[in-house]
Amino acid sequence: MEKYCNDAIIGNKNLIASYTKNGELLRMYYPTTDFRQYFEFFHTGVKINDSRLIYLHNDINNIYEQYYTEETNILNTDITNTYFNLRIVQTDFVPIEKDVLIKKYKFINNNNINLSVKFLIHSKLLTDDNNDISGYFKDNCLVQYGHDFSVFITSKEKIENVQINNSVNNIETGIIGGKDYIGMSKDSSISYNIGKLKPGEEKEIDVYIYVEKKVKEHKDLNKIDAKNEYEKTKDYWMKYLKEHNTLKLKNPLNKYEEKIKQIYERTILLFPLLINHETGGISAGVEVDETKRKCGRYSYCWPRDAIFITEAFDILKMEKETEKFYKVFCKQTQEQNGMWEQRFYTDGNLAPCWGYQIDETASVVYGIYSHYKKTKNKNFLKENLKMCEKAISYLKIYLDNIFKEKEMIKSYDIWEENEGIHAYSLATIFSAIEAQNKIYDEINDLICKNRIKQEKIVKEREENNEILVKLKEYITDNFYDKELKTFVRNKQDKKIDISLLGLTTPFNIYSNKEKKIENTIEKINLTLRTYTGGYLRYENDNYMGGNPWVISNLWMANYYIEKGEIAKAKECLEFVVKTSTKHGYLGEQVNNETMQPAWVIGLGWSHALFAIVISKLY
Repeated sequence: MEKYCNDAIIGNKNLIASYTKNGELLRMYYPTTDFRQYFEFFHTGVKINDSRLIYLHNDINNIYEQYYTEETNILNTDITNTYFNLRIVQTDFVPIEKDVLIKKYKFINNNNINLSVKFLIHSKLLTDDNNDISGYFKDNCLVQYGHDFSVFITSKEKIENVQINNSVNNIETGIIGGKDYIGMSKDSSISYNIGKLKPGEEKEIDVYIYVEKKVKEHKDLNKIDAKNEYEKTKDYWMKYLKEHNTLKLKNPLNKYEEKIKQIYERTILLFPLLINHETGGISAGVEVDETKRKCGRYSYCWPRDAIFITEAFDILKMEKETEKFYKVFCKQTQEQNGMWEQRFYTDGNLAPCWGYQIDETASVVYGIYSHYKKTKNKNFLKENLKMCEKAISYLKIYLDNIFKEKEMIKSYDIWEENEGIHAYSLATIFSAIEAQNKIYDEINDLICKNRIKQEKIVKEREENNEILVKLKEYITDNFYDKELKTFVRNKQDKKIDISLLGLTTPFNIYSNKEKKIENTIEKINLTLRTYTGGYLRYENDNYMGGNPWVISNLWMANYYIEKGEIAKAKECLEFVVKTSTKHGYLGEQVNNETMQPAWVIGLGWSHALFAIVISKLY
């Protein structure tokens, strides 16, 4: 089963879960937001009177309404089976201090006859040849375990029936059972007897899902008060939202402004779910494609993406999270030669890569100085000075090879598709070296007593200034096409690419009023802007069908804001707002025909640029 669409996301610092719009649990990650994921599927259903199993997430007679408890990461899915007039309100949340996924179910009989209801759970865990899954029933709990973990599914209500093996053969009848208490099955099922509901009567059951390292480590969940945990979780997120609501958007006057506020608030509530709170690593998004059928996976930390996300953190009063990213995660992941690889797990381990990107290294130095501009904390610069100097040394070697046309490691472009020398990559290097000079200026008074260090810095600054002049000349000579009268993205295909905006926004190598830039913007509008107002990444982009990207529109909006063309900026933003999801999530891409997110809902980079643009417009 392919599970490409995370419509809703909940979690705490250690556990994150995602859902479809019909309330189906798709993924549960623990103990970090990017590793490990346990469920191949987790299906729930009801057997009403003598019916077969009616799946809650997928039945022709079900109608759905899904919503978050206001200002929280608590998800509610209201399901009504119109054939039996049974309403089920499913509420999913993760307590802040307890790494347990709590699923509350309320059954309401809206029929005029009695309904006998049984509630069933059919769970299958992910497995591989070296970590096979088995099932085990013990102490009113279904345990599904591998070599180094166990997933527990339980309730304070008594489990009526259990089937460890071969559930797939009869689960749809709604009748399960068997003699086995333990078995070698990857999927198992349990059922609860909700009992007879009279017309208008309600009954509830709370289900708990949690992970331990050993089968024997069974928690006593009788001590957990689900209602109390719900209230505490609700209060926490409402307080969190209030504390980080730095922009104080005015009260909406229409549905469009309501949507802007919804996306803004959902952005604040999403960010803490993407962070590894031990290392500061930031996941690009909740995974969508574990089997890599359509992509190389997403739930990793790219330094390049993260520097935009940390800029949004700073806007939203999340400076501590920003500093942990640079002071812990970046220091932990930097190579001895000063570089950063393409991407990492959020715990700092190297993730699967397929090449090198020089902009990953340059972006970190740029991001460090950007954070300083917000906080004016000189000690932060001093603490990260050595890391930045190592990175700049590596970048200088890279540039020296380019200037002398030597053999070197080829770098992928920002989209990780083409190897070579790229305008955006060089723009990030320019910004990093420029940032390093500014860092030296800011910390001068902190090292004034170290004469040797000061002399070294003076020499470094002079060398850096010479490189900046040479690099700008190189970019102009090699990436400005005199026939097209525009910049092009690389020296090979000369395509127009939205990342050319980096030359002026945010890296400011060229003024946004310079004719070369204005010509490039005009060409971008002629070649990349689609009939819906959405911008492609580059000419003939065919990834995932070749859709407009949310970050493309927000990047354009940011350019227009900085140039003072506010009406055009708002037009770019409008496309993003109108194509957001019901819950206020932004995707990576937008389907031009349906005007719905086409891929990776809740992308951190998209939400970060949204926060940056909104902070300047409102």
